[in-house]
Amino acid sequence: MRQVVGKPSRESRGRTRRAIGLTGIAALLPVVLAGCSYEDAFYFGWPRLRPTDQSELMFDLWIGATIAALAVGVIVWGLTFWCVAAYKKRDQKLPEQERMEEEDLPRQTKYNLPAELTFTGLPVIMVLVLFYFTVIVQDEVTAMSDEPTSCTNVTAFKWNWQFTYADEECEPITDASGEPVTETGSSDYVPIVVVPNQEDVRFEATSEDVIHSFWVPDLLFKRDVIPGSEAQTQRFEVDFNSEGTFVGRCAELCGAYHAFMNFEMRVVSPDDYETFIDARAGGSTTPEALEAIGQDGYAQTTEVFDTDPNSGEAS
Repeated sequence: MRQVVGKPSRESRGRTRRAIGLTGIAALLPVVLAGCSYEDAFYFGWPRLRPTDQSELMFDLWIGATIAALAVGVIVWGLTFWCVAAYKKRDQKLPEQERMEEEDLPRQTKYNLPAELTFTGLPVIMVLVLFYFTVIVQDEVTAMSDEPTSCTNVTAFKWNWQFTYADEECEPITDASGEPVTETGSSDYVPIVVVPNQEDVRFEATSEDVIHSFWVPDLLFKRDVIPGSEAQTQRFEVDFNSEGTFVGRCAELCGAYHAFMNFEMRVVSPDDYETFIDARAGGSTTPEALEAIGQDGYAQTTEVFDTDPNSGEAS
């Protein structure tokens, strides 16, 4: 009596089918749980809002890199599944027939110089192309103009922000008393920095104590704010292309109340910006100056956090 060797049992086939089904479900879960709309899917995780020219450039780089990665993935997956299907061992031989015939095996090759050069050269070319476009975009994002249209001095401290409005030379604008026009946050007030909807809007940032990080998520840009000498001052410019209200954060763990270190950025028209600055220089507070240009006087994107450690205790 001859017995077939290696024939999978019905139970084994059932386990295989279950494993395949579970694998398929696991592959679909990230897509289903992501909750993305049809339109959002084509942004590949990038936010729709792009209020600056720099964010547009970074978006183009992201889309190009993602498409290239997906193309490579499709090719690799296609070749992998093709090999699995084309060279699958389809029958089980009897013990005396275990030696496979020569034509059952794919042609065996090694030290294939053209293949090795191809599989090495193509990834190198892809990396170089990606590196080239990354450098181009990085240079555009970090470019500085000779004459900014406006300037704001940013001072970070534990645990809030101070914004000093400055002229095109980044010299502080003063009020009637000769004091710089500033906006300072506190434990019960979220500071609001107002900037014009123009190109070459400059920020000069420094820290009074430890390393902080100036971050406006919607601008897709952040920069560490470092204490020390003038050489440590961080200077960068943003080219705005739309008005809006955006939340600001500290993106560097800086101490106990790091999470509460928020601010709000208002991007307004150039005329409204001039009106706002004139009102501040004339003695108005930030809420009063904002209301003078038809803006809400207090932060809308974030709120003050309770920093009293005893506030939750029962009396």
